[in-house]
Amino acid sequence: MVDEISTAFRHPSERAKALAGDPPRDRIAMTEHRREVEIGAFQAERGVTQTVQFDVVVEVETRAEQAVDDVDRILSYDTIVEAIDAALAEERVNLLETLAARIADRILLHPLAARCIVRIGKLDRGPYVLGVEILRNAPETRRRLRLLPEDAPHPRIVYLSSEAIARPDLSALLDRLEEGGAPLILCVGRPDAPGPRAAHAMPQRRIDLLAIEQSGWVLAARDARCVVVDSRTELDWAMRHGQISVWAPSKLVLDAHDGPGASVTDPLALALWLAQAFEAVEVLAFGAPDGLEAPEGVRLTRLGAGDDVPSAAEG
Repeated sequence: MVDEISTAFRHPSERAKALAGDPPRDRIAMTEHRREVEIGAFQAERGVTQTVQFDVVVEVETRAEQAVDDVDRILSYDTIVEAIDAALAEERVNLLETLAARIADRILLHPLAARCIVRIGKLDRGPYVLGVEILRNAPETRRRLRLLPEDAPHPRIVYLSSEAIARPDLSALLDRLEEGGAPLILCVGRPDAPGPRAAHAMPQRRIDLLAIEQSGWVLAARDARCVVVDSRTELDWAMRHGQISVWAPSKLVLDAHDGPGASVTDPLALALWLAQAFEAVEVLAFGAPDGLEAPEGVRLTRLGAGDDVPSAAEG
């Protein structure tokens, strides 16, 4: 039988172990995360910041021995940090309990989060720590298949052909695209040079996807702001932190249950599929071939490889 009194004063990670069910779930933890926060109900606490420490433990649905080494199939530590950032970005709160509940509620939106313990302590109020700890379980009605929170950013997808990648004013073009405000995900065409041919469709599909990724690395070498990424988690992090991503499609395409189809390796088709998956505000296609229509709900603007950003994209 758990000694409830002694357990109550343990670290949240120890508390989680003591409260674990059968079988126990895996846990991830972030401890001693300190921020300067304006919080408190007393007049003396208004207009000043206090050092507040966050300790969070999240129980997850997956089991480590069943998982693969894939960042898209786990609950990332960024989920915890982003939950804290979002809670602090809302209106000022008086109570630590309110702040802790907002953090827990946001974490539990993640489809893998089953239960979390949030402990928050004020470190500046005396020769001690004043704090609260809450435990919350995921709601039964949660949408388990949702991969991104409701406030996920909506990117602008920009397709660049080989000719567009080579344009001498590429950096200036990226400057103008960034002025549009939406996060940028760059998709690229295959190199102009012919690639190897395989006797079977599936090996050829991988060859074609790798060729697209080669173009992505060429693009990244032309401007240091462009970072090649291949996972949904990396793309989401980049959008939230103002990084320009160059999408390497192999991982998401080959892993997806609802992918663009086994035979689809057309670079523009892949860009449009990504636009649907991330609910992009639009797709700007520089130097894309004619013929392919955008799917329902995706706004596609075709441009020449050397064209400028249209005025509508700047607004």
